[in-house]
Amino acid sequence: MSPSRSRNQSELDNEDYGPSRTQQRREALAVLTLASQLIELQPSRLAKLDLPEDVRREIDITRRMTAHGAKKRQLAFLAKVMRRFNDEAFAAVRAELGENRNKQRQETAAMHRLESMRDRLITEDENALSELITEHPQVDRQHLRSLIRQARMEKDTPNKPPKAYRDIFQLLKELAEAAPDALVPPDAE
Repeated sequence: MSPSRSRNQSELDNEDYGPSRTQQRREALAVLTLASQLIELQPSRLAKLDLPEDVRREIDITRRMTAHGAKKRQLAFLAKVMRRFNDEAFAAVRAELGENRNKQRQETAAMHRLESMRDRLITEDENALSELITEHPQVDRQHLRSLIRQARMEKDTPNKPPKAYRDIFQLLKELAEAAPDALVPPDAE
């Protein structure tokens, strides 16, 4: 112990003061982010989550607000209510939201691949079509070619609804559900 430090000061140095102020801010912002994610969830998904009753009540109140400032204050209050609970109370909720986010990303990527394949079928002549027929020999070729022709005509005709364009996507979606790995390009993995 240095002579300039008192005995009481060195005793205080050995005590644990808990998390720093910066860490407390980070944790508060994490809870605020979780609260905003909960507010944006669909009611059916929110009902499946295991949340305390007062948190559910505050989420409902926050959702009903329309004024931006009031909603922001209510969101901060919701986060304050959530901070009253320990981290274990929301661990399952965080895990569920994280899993759903990854699942949504995968589903979105799959939809983009299907859209890309549909666009290739409409713009390219035979390359994309022959690849699709090779991957899915059970596909009705005549029907698919007919849809492609209709989609090309719809594209050239203004004010015509893109029915065949949508039908091609539905057909590709059904094929992808039947064989999930077939429509994934080799560079996407």
